[in-house]
Amino acid sequence: MLGFLTPIAKAFLTESGLEAANHGVQVFGGHGFIAEWGMEQIVRDARISTLYEGTTGIQSLDLLGRKVLMTQGASLKQFTKLVHGFCKENADDADMKEFIEPLAKLNKEWGDLTMKIGMTSMQNRDEVGSASVDYLMYSGYVTLAFLWAKMAKVAQTNLAAGTSEEDFYGAKVKTARFYFQRILPRTASHAITKVAGADSLMALEEDHFSF
Repeated sequence: MLGFLTPIAKAFLTESGLEAANHGVQVFGGHGFIAEWGMEQIVRDARISTLYEGTTGIQSLDLLGRKVLMTQGASLKQFTKLVHGFCKENADDADMKEFIEPLAKLNKEWGDLTMKIGMTSMQNRDEVGSASVDYLMYSGYVTLAFLWAKMAKVAQTNLAAGTSEEDFYGAKVKTARFYFQRILPRTASHAITKVAGADSLMALEEDHFSF
């Protein structure tokens, strides 16, 4: 399980961190680009993290090629079974419906698309490389959705019990809702591109780059 999650944690979280840092510069406007506020340093630090951790491309190949396909999907199934179990346990919870339904759908799609990539890669090994980064980002978004759904469940349980930290747990539910509604839909584009095949990536010949 740790081996499966490691490349996701390294690549997905560093890419997400870089995106967040870029938003931080934007918040400051033009001032965000100068050294005075420190945001430009944060962006540089976030940018190098996508390289320090083995580069996003290498982590993606490790995830899809070694951790998933070389185990014939066993490592993926081990994790998706956890997600499936959580979804099944909370299927009848009306307050969790907004989280459980999309998570269960994506969890199933994750396995289906993995099988599709595995089948095409048997015919053309370039399919693994062409799918890997989108596969990792998709995996990251679904994994984080699972974690946010678990946080939402804990928060709702505590709110129902009458916690003294109502603002804290209320913010957790609202943040989970934001993630599911505004961030998680990115999986749709990754689902399309990761099975688009290697042909469009390999179509240009070397002489096409001569000017």
